[in-house]
Formats: sequence, structure tokens, C-alpha cells
Amino acid sequence: MDDTVLDLDKLPEHVAIIMDGNGRWAEKRKLPKFAGHNAGMKAMTEIVRASSNLGIKHLSVYAFSTENWKRSKEEVYGIFKLLVIYVEKELMELCKENVRLTVMGDYQKLPRLALASLRKALDSTGNNTGLNFNIALNYGSRNEIFMAAKKFAEDVLRGELDLDTSTEKDFRDRFYDNKIPDPDLVIRTSGEERLSNFMLWQSAYSELVFSDVLWPDFTVHEYKKALKEYENRNRRFGGR
Repeated sequence: MDDTVLDLDKLPEHVAIIMDGNGRWAEKRKLPKFAGHNAGMKAMTEIVRASSNLGIKHLSVYAFSTENWKRSKEEVYGIFKLLVIYVEKELMELCKENVRLTVMGDYQKLPRLALASLRKALDSTGNNTGLNFNIALNYGSRNEIFMAAKKFAEDVLRGELDLDTSTEKDFRDRFYDNKIPDPDLVIRTSGEERLSNFMLWQSAYSELVFSDVLWPDFTVHEYKKALKEYENRNRRFGGR
């Protein structure tokens, strides 16, 4: 039974999650990694639904990093196959619940079928005004910062931006997620305590919560525990 009581006025506006532990979950059960990713997708579906029901405005999840291409072709293929399955299965509910899907990362390099499914979901949910479900696909924060720096320099050279009067916001506007605020809370599952090249700039003042629970076992109850921990934090942003 979930008896976690949350103060809805103290919920984070933007939650970011590093969904870690699918492979270890499968290994513990002597199952193929695909089974772990499939269980992880089900967990993600529940967290999206809970975020929407709680009234959280933005949920970002780390689904596939620029480094994940180093994994076996079989595992990479399985991850993108699950993306297609997720869109086909959940798109109707996303639209029903007014959830808007966005993507950050160089997702144009995804396999053809996954890219087609993703574009369909982006188009179908583009006008929704509820939870913004932001998926990081083929994403790496260092690369994002580097590409933003290149765009910034190019705009200065073209005369579209004045170097002397430019601001930090002008630089931040060149990131993938330039339409959403920085995360208030970053959650990482599976007991690892690092950001792993995820939203490094954006997480400068985020509250960090680390859970020992492997991602497929990260229930709505575990999610609410992390939100409760955030609620009890005193955010000072370097003020004192």
C-alpha cells in the first residue's frame, strides 16, 4: 500500500530520471537483456502516468545515450524495437491524457522504423498542453554543450549575435531542451551515484536523489519517496 503523502504545492516543476539497471535486473533473473529493457519500459510507462496525474509539468528520461551505440547490435536493436512498441501501444493514451512528447538529442540518426514512430508521436502530441514528456535519445551532455558552443560562435561570426552584449541565456538557448526549464530534481536508480553525461549544464542546481532500486522495480511508490525527499530539501541556490 502506498501511504506516501505529498504536498502538491512543493512538487518539482521538472523531474529528470536516469533509468539505470535494466541489464542487471535481467541478469539477476537469468533473462536476456531485452527482457530487462522491456520491464524498464513498463516501469517508465507507470512513471509517466504518475507524473501526469500529479501535475508535474516536465519529465525528462535518459533513454539512449551517445555512448550506448557501443553495446551489442542485438541490444541496441532491441532498445529501438521497444521504442516502436511503446509508441504504438501508448500513443492513444498519451493523447488522451494530454501528454506532449518531445525529444532531446541527435535523434535523426535513429533506425528508420524507430524514427518514423517517433515522428508520428511528436506530430500527434505536439499540440497537447499537459505533461511534457521529454525523451533523451542519442543524447550526450558534453556533445550538447559542444554543439551549442559551435552554434553560438557561428551566430557571432554571422553577425546574428553580439559577443559583447550576449548573455548566458543566449548560450543556453542553443541547447536541445531550450524550451523547458532546468530540472529541479534528478533521480538515478540502481545504486549508481553519477550523472553519466546527462544534463550536466542543466543540473547545476538540481537536487539529486539516488535510489538503490533497479529501474524495472522502480514503482510509483519509489517515485513518490524520491519526490518526498525533494520536498524536504532546503534549496538555497548558493544564497547561503
